[in-house]
Amino acid sequence: MSNLIEHAKRELKIAGYDLEDREEGPNKWMVENILELITVFSKQGHSGFSAGYCRSMFNILANFEPIAPLTGEDSEWNEVGEGVFQNNRSSNVFKENGKAYNIDGKVFREPDGSCYTNKKSHVPVVFPYTPKTEYVDIPYEDNQETL
Repeated sequence: MSNLIEHAKRELKIAGYDLEDREEGPNKWMVENILELITVFSKQGHSGFSAGYCRSMFNILANFEPIAPLTGEDSEWNEVGEGVFQNNRSSNVFKENGKAYNIDGKVFREPDGSCYTNKKSHVPVVFPYTPKTEYVDIPYEDNQETL
């Protein structure tokens, strides 16, 4: 068994997961799923460089994020309302009246770390476009202005 699998099992156990849990449920499924992914990754025989590259690409794709800039081509859009289109490669990008915008272009963050979005979060998009989010720190007393 690889060092990576042993490491994963040790860390899961320390975090409170019962690796021998026989009862069906979310904890058992999580342990099984995580160990399955670790086993596949371990068998791939990555070097230091390729391991980081593979993890990074997997993380992007597993989060339903694009790995190349959005093009804005017709094939990237699904109509979700009358005249409202959502990008099928990046679900936070919409288009109305021919104008595209990122609904999460700005995320407002309060001093306690809580975050929110609103209409002022919408940022115009020009293609090609790589989705990004800007975090805007808002002093607590000023947060009413962003609502």
